[in-house]
Amino acid sequence: MAPSTAFPNQCSCDKFSGASGFFGPYGGQYIPPTLEPVITAIADAYASAKTDPAFQEELAYYLKQYAGRETPLFFAKNLTERLGGAKIYLKREDLNHLGAHKVNNTLGQILLARRMGKTRIIAETGAGQHGVATAATSALMGMNCTVYMGAIDAERQHLNVERMRMLGADVVPVSTGGAGLKEAVDAALEAWVKDPEIFYLIGSAVGPHPYPAMVRDFQSVIGTESRRQMLEVEGRLPDYALACIGGGSNAIGMFHPFINDTSVKLVGVEPGGRGAKLGEHAATLSYGEPGVLHGSYSYILLDGDDIAPVHSISAGLDYPGVGPEHSLLKDEGRAAYVPISDQEALDAFLLLSRTEGIIPALESSHAIAQAVKMAPTLGEDVIILVCLSGRGDKDVDQVVTMLAARA
Repeated sequence: MAPSTAFPNQCSCDKFSGASGFFGPYGGQYIPPTLEPVITAIADAYASAKTDPAFQEELAYYLKQYAGRETPLFFAKNLTERLGGAKIYLKREDLNHLGAHKVNNTLGQILLARRMGKTRIIAETGAGQHGVATAATSALMGMNCTVYMGAIDAERQHLNVERMRMLGADVVPVSTGGAGLKEAVDAALEAWVKDPEIFYLIGSAVGPHPYPAMVRDFQSVIGTESRRQMLEVEGRLPDYALACIGGGSNAIGMFHPFINDTSVKLVGVEPGGRGAKLGEHAATLSYGEPGVLHGSYSYILLDGDDIAPVHSISAGLDYPGVGPEHSLLKDEGRAAYVPISDQEALDAFLLLSRTEGIIPALESSHAIAQAVKMAPTLGEDVIILVCLSGRGDKDVDQVVTMLAARA
């Protein structure tokens, strides 16, 4: 299936609320009976918290005083001049406390868990950024934390494993299957089924309702700030908004506040890996089809009747599914989804580092790579907004190894 490239003049934007638990046909709750009362309790608690001024005020306090929001909107002048063409702005989520956008969501969910009287937290993680954010916010609230992480990811993201442990979390490497993010989610769900009294703090806009909408809401601070900042700086909205996408949390956080602004073209940048064959990439929306994974109906990568193996240079993007709201955005043509190869992401990692003095996460480097492709083909009056979802400290050892191998 080829990547979508069409953009509409209008959209049925009411479909994207997710309030019913569905985004068009996508979403829902495909869960074992054991978890049905647990999920219902979380959905009810979140519906109450969402309209509670005291909850929102406390969340706003921690986002500002703990996470360090708001994050800057940075004009990448050197990169823009180097490429020619469109102006490139970076939404600096890498400057959040802990180095990524993930804390926006973990703060919201940890406050919800406390509201529900929960004291034990579990989470999955790929690159480790969600694990670090969960460990940190669990420590902040005095809660016990266990993080499941694919054994391969734990090896290539060893720095974040040690950060999680320093923050008091128990890190459980998962060696089954591909030993990646999917297997980490599998293990977390298994633990949750065995003990429904724990709170599963999901890191991306995936899983059963209410998680896709809830994670989206907590991450929408990215797009809400970006929208206002663009109006303040440029006096208008960007022409394009770009974000990398694995499960899809930073992308939906950037995209959702712009959905009604149909002049803003939304571009999700997927991990194209080493090629288009199954097992060589994790570009779910570019090559996948609808199906059920981890409690939700959405686009997934299949190999026959089985979930396909995936690959990406970035541990945070190698997931064979995607959030249901992204699936509807694709079907509606409101967003385009394009793959970027490992090599293009690595080149973008180095280019941003050497032109702007900003070392991006390998995940974010996929979005930078797409901006690098697009900018020279567009006029100087065009604006590209890129979500720089995280910093690349965690990836330095991996990049050094890859550069040595390439040399």
